[in-house]
Amino acid sequence: MPLPGRHFALNLIHRRTLLLQMVRRDFEQRFIGSTAGWMWGLIQPLVQLLSYVFVFQVCLKQQVPPNESTQNYPLYLFCGFLPWLLFQDTVTRSASSMVDNATLITKTVFPAEIVPVSIFLSSLISHLMVVAIVIGILGVAMAHFSLWMLLLPFYMLLIGVFAIGIGWIVASLQVYLRDTAQVLSVILVFWFWATPIFFTEQQIPQRFRFILHLNPLAFLVRAYRDRLLSYRVPSLHDFAIIAAYAITAFVVGGLFFRHLKRGFADVL
Repeated sequence: MPLPGRHFALNLIHRRTLLLQMVRRDFEQRFIGSTAGWMWGLIQPLVQLLSYVFVFQVCLKQQVPPNESTQNYPLYLFCGFLPWLLFQDTVTRSASSMVDNATLITKTVFPAEIVPVSIFLSSLISHLMVVAIVIGILGVAMAHFSLWMLLLPFYMLLIGVFAIGIGWIVASLQVYLRDTAQVLSVILVFWFWATPIFFTEQQIPQRFRFILHLNPLAFLVRAYRDRLLSYRVPSLHDFAIIAAYAITAFVVGGLFFRHLKRGFADVL
């Protein structure tokens, strides 16, 4: 009879191996086999960036305010866009993940909770490539590099913790309420425009500033811009707020998923 400690260790190794296989499977399903392959993970955000730059800078004559860390509008926009892309991709694809993996969940002993985790890690691969390109551009074209950039992985981790928690909630709801993904897409549209990506926090009317304090992505956008574009010392206050939102979402999402998971096999 295996000892409890040994059984726990073997179970942990099994889950880690399964998680790595899920990440590889998800990444391959998204990119491998297409002509451009993993390059689509770079092309898609860059095309979105060019589209927004054309609309806001060329057509609407939007400029970066003089007190910001850079006057380069495309870089200012893209650095704020990066954390949103990682969050949105994780949450959006997590919503349908239980339904998409119904065969695994209903016919095998499968830890369904690792699916949103694998989706985040798969999205993180593309995210890291894009961040590396941005850092390269900043270093070569603008001779800018700050040691505070080394803290970016901690912010990525917090995005993951927050997005996985939200992902667990929407993924479990989608099993029972198939309109969840559509409702989520509507919520994300409002959330996106409530996040100061295309505008600064100072441009928001004072009576609406409270929205920023309720939006963890607002703090993440600010953190990414500060780490990538400036030499500012990180704000422990902002980091603590982001961490509080992330841990709360992770715990609540995990408990919510665990409760609804009991009926997955019957509904799927």
